[in-house]
Amino acid sequence: MIAPVPVIVPGLRGPAPSHWQELYAARTERAATVPFPDEGRWHDIAERVRLLGRTVSSVDGPVVLVAHSAGALVVAHWAGVLADGDPALARVTGALLATPPDFGVNWPAPHPRPAELAAAGWEPIPRRALPFPSIVAASRSDPLARYRTTAGLAERWGSRLLDLGDAGHLNPAAGYGEWDLVDQAVAELARREREGITSP
Repeated sequence: MIAPVPVIVPGLRGPAPSHWQELYAARTERAATVPFPDEGRWHDIAERVRLLGRTVSSVDGPVVLVAHSAGALVVAHWAGVLADGDPALARVTGALLATPPDFGVNWPAPHPRPAELAAAGWEPIPRRALPFPSIVAASRSDPLARYRTTAGLAERWGSRLLDLGDAGHLNPAAGYGEWDLVDQAVAELARREREGITSP
């Protein structure tokens, strides 16, 4: 079986060489990264969804999505706009969705106001079960999300919930850097696909 290609789905940040996603991509053969939108469309969810779809289509073979923060919501929106049985969805062996943000939290600077993203189409967050195996990694000290809200989102998406403990927003400001669990999570998603496991 061909090993899935990791497709990195970044959040709202710009390029950050010290971020765990970029470190993971740099050391992972064949990894592909969804490009950031042009500045004028930075918060446009439709553009983010389009870029994710284009990146998945550009990869030869199966993919595993590795998303952080708002990137996790991009994955949910992308899956939500595609019809059941779409060939693009069939190529996704699984998705790691790390610390999705919570629009009910007043995010600290320099993050945008949640209302800005809501106005750009990010709400309502799709809550339909995802059509591929997934893991939601949730922090109990995330300044952008409440743990219970993230746990509820994982349940609606049909994802396995991974409790990170006090990990902040899983970004350089919280001390990440390398995040060792990403390798384990991607390997688990590949195994679940091989064994035909779809439940959390």
